[in-house]
Amino acid sequence: MGFARTCAVALVGVEGVPVEVQADLEPGVAAFTLVGLPDKSLTESRDRVRAAVVNSGVPWPQKKLTVGLSPASVPKGGSGFDIAVACAVLAAAERIDPREIASVVMIGELGLDGRVLPVRGVLPAVLAAADAGYRQVVVPEQAAAEAALVPGVSVLGVRSLRQLIAVLTDEPVPDEPEQPDDGAPEPSYPGLAGLPAASGLTGLHGEERPVDLADVAGQQHARHALEIAAAGRHHLFFKGPPGAGKTMLAERLPGLLPPLSRKEALEVTAVHSVAGALPPGQPLVARPPYCAPHHSATMAALVGGGTGLPRPGAVSLAHNGVLFLDEAAECSARVLDAMRQPLESGYVVVARAAGMMRMPARFLLVLAANPCPCGRHGSRGGECECLPASVRRYRARLSGPLLDRVDLRVLVEPLARSELAAVDGRAESTAAVAARVREARERAAARYEGSPWKTNSEVPGHELRTRHPARPGALNEAENDLERGQLTARGLDRVLRVAWTVADLAGHDRPTRDDVNYALHLRSGIRRGAFAPGVPA
Repeated sequence: MGFARTCAVALVGVEGVPVEVQADLEPGVAAFTLVGLPDKSLTESRDRVRAAVVNSGVPWPQKKLTVGLSPASVPKGGSGFDIAVACAVLAAAERIDPREIASVVMIGELGLDGRVLPVRGVLPAVLAAADAGYRQVVVPEQAAAEAALVPGVSVLGVRSLRQLIAVLTDEPVPDEPEQPDDGAPEPSYPGLAGLPAASGLTGLHGEERPVDLADVAGQQHARHALEIAAAGRHHLFFKGPPGAGKTMLAERLPGLLPPLSRKEALEVTAVHSVAGALPPGQPLVARPPYCAPHHSATMAALVGGGTGLPRPGAVSLAHNGVLFLDEAAECSARVLDAMRQPLESGYVVVARAAGMMRMPARFLLVLAANPCPCGRHGSRGGECECLPASVRRYRARLSGPLLDRVDLRVLVEPLARSELAAVDGRAESTAAVAARVREARERAAARYEGSPWKTNSEVPGHELRTRHPARPGALNEAENDLERGQLTARGLDRVLRVAWTVADLAGHDRPTRDDVNYALHLRSGIRRGAFAPGVPA
């Protein structure tokens, strides 16, 4: 009788759970039993592993074989267990020393010819293994750079099972070709993308045309609202007729955000790795992601879900970045309202029959919508043909509770001919605005040093009112709106957060009356007194 064990990792949402892979060989009729709550794709690993071992030049043990995955109560799925199962079987058959693999984590899929193929979620799997105390990891060669992002872990990238067997037995390592002998391209990450448009949603590919805020003509008020949104991570709603520039403005918001910190980059990369959205050759996402799903997106596509264990949705793919919903009024009301919880908490909890998953979802939301079905209501020279009841129904698709969580609501007016034809180059570039955003964020970070918050949008209202109050009398207009029922208590807190961001951009030590009035203007659209210095009217 032979017995051996090694380790793999099961992904539960975007978090990994270390799994011990045990193999037991006993005399009897040749059979291969896999136990431990595997799903269909994992159950099929019996055939993949057997063919890969035989085609690697190693005889398959003709005994009763049982492979157990412990803990058995954790759901397990995917093809990432193939390498661990193969090595555990070979160690039980004494082809490999069982002691060589007992403390090694193995992640990867096996082709029938013995090649090691990439899988989803390598980064979160290696993070979970490191947290559990493992220090040696075997992964596909294509994923070695992703796994190496985890400090303190020794990573071995292999191209085939033959190479891995040679390393574990101290034999000469065969030189495997990078491509199959028939010249076909090596399957890699593009085949893993669960979202057909994943590369287009993230906005991370270097070949995409760079966008600059200088391309936007006019729209000074909307541009300043975009700057405030970037400086304080405030949610933003653009309303205006078609062709006014709402989408152009939203597409340029990620360029105003500072680069991700190391911790934030690892969080984003882990989510994109699980979703199969990491492009080849880019193991770490260093810039804030940009996700712009179509308005027909389903609940599972936006929030997360799917059959079996839930997978990350658009709100998680936009974690630490921007989620842009164009034509928001055309989205399903149920889908839009499902974002209310992650907008407040920064994470989303998806419950399915197979389990409950918690996935990160701290994103900057940008909504864009027309004022009515035809888009011409209230515009200059526009002849709106919509009935008043139709206009009301169209606007009601964005519910009050959802809009109450949006700090900035900006009307984007159609451009005048003089604005569109201006060639004097007065429009600021993305780099110039991003520099001011970075300075404002540095002021906020210094103010909240020693606390868990970095930007104004994260700070609870109680903390702002007690530890970081505005100047005396600055909140008079906002408090009057609260008394008249024109502003909710949450709305008052959000106005104060925006006022702090306006003050940071203006270099004020505390929000003034003008800062608060401008924040109220950005929320309600009603001008209150004078604007803050440097703010366009």
